[in-house]
Amino acid sequence: MVKSNSSALGIIFPNNYDPLVPDLVNVRMMASIPFASRYRMIDFILSSMSNCGIDNISVMVKNNYHSLMDHLGSGREWDLVRKNGGLNIFPPYAEKASKQYTGRISALANLLDFLREQKEKYVVMADSSIAVNFDFKDMIRNHIETGADVSIAYNEQEIPESLMRTLDHSKGFYYTFNINEGRITKIYVNPREQGIQNFSMNIYVVDRELLIDMVNTAFVRGQEHFNRDVLLNQLGRLNVQAYKYEGYAARISGIKSYFDENMKLLDDYNLDALFSGGPIYTKIRDDNPTRYIEGAKVSNIMVADGCIIEGEVENSILFRGVRVAKGAKVKNCILMQDTVVESGAQIDYLIADKNVTISAGKEMKGADTFPLYIAKGHTV
Repeated sequence: MVKSNSSALGIIFPNNYDPLVPDLVNVRMMASIPFASRYRMIDFILSSMSNCGIDNISVMVKNNYHSLMDHLGSGREWDLVRKNGGLNIFPPYAEKASKQYTGRISALANLLDFLREQKEKYVVMADSSIAVNFDFKDMIRNHIETGADVSIAYNEQEIPESLMRTLDHSKGFYYTFNINEGRITKIYVNPREQGIQNFSMNIYVVDRELLIDMVNTAFVRGQEHFNRDVLLNQLGRLNVQAYKYEGYAARISGIKSYFDENMKLLDDYNLDALFSGGPIYTKIRDDNPTRYIEGAKVSNIMVADGCIIEGEVENSILFRGVRVAKGAKVKNCILMQDTVVESGAQIDYLIADKNVTISAGKEMKGADTFPLYIAKGHTV
């Protein structure tokens, strides 16, 4: 591990954008969604912070957080077990004055006493809807060199169709920017423009004292959202800098994008791009290596440990403990932890949540434009 970065603390918002994937977050939150055969979505942003020496990290959970707390534990896998700082999980109602938040401002209002007690100069804030191997050291350096009050990371990409089709703003806001010589001059809320945009990654660096003042002022005015209600109206007064991220980013904006972003990792180029840089850590589960029984046929798959494969598997991602029986055929599928595909079953374009059983002889087929989803613990 790298040395501590005593100049910054981290805050992660794991529930933001849950409404975009209602099926996947029925028993968990966005941060807990399994990704890339052995990881959870939060592993990427949390590992990125840890790799950059940020060892005082708070996770602001709102609901469905049992799975995340079980996954994170004490934070040992991310080297975040500390007497001071380390990993802190803040559930709603943890203190008398705290409550369940609806936006980033009300979430931070619950954290004000904690923020006042800290010594770090800067606060790094991020969501968990993007799998990314991010260099926070470089972003903090750029923040200091440009004299920014607030820095926001963005990448250049088209707005996902799943977001463009969303008319219900309760599912969350997304933002694009106008940028002039590195400074953000205009923020667009839920725009629908076609083509490549300066698309916010919802990763921020801000001076801790300034953040406390901004949250105090916004909260007493009944404001909820950091971008829409606070920054958008102060672009002329504040130096809000844009930090361009040019690495690999897998953004989850719907069940289809979840399927697509996983499947992209079957291409070695994308896999290497996501995992280049610092290592990505996750909860350790002691399993045997995956076993390929005589007669098994596999092609272009990503497989975690603990799996047993006797049948045929093609263009698929298998999480820990998956079993594919003899005579079963699995193609273009994502099978989460401990899923069982029994003998003679045939599945194609399917997402099976944890502990799903596909009964012997069953045939299920989705499409690349509409993958089927089976909820956790179900037998079909």
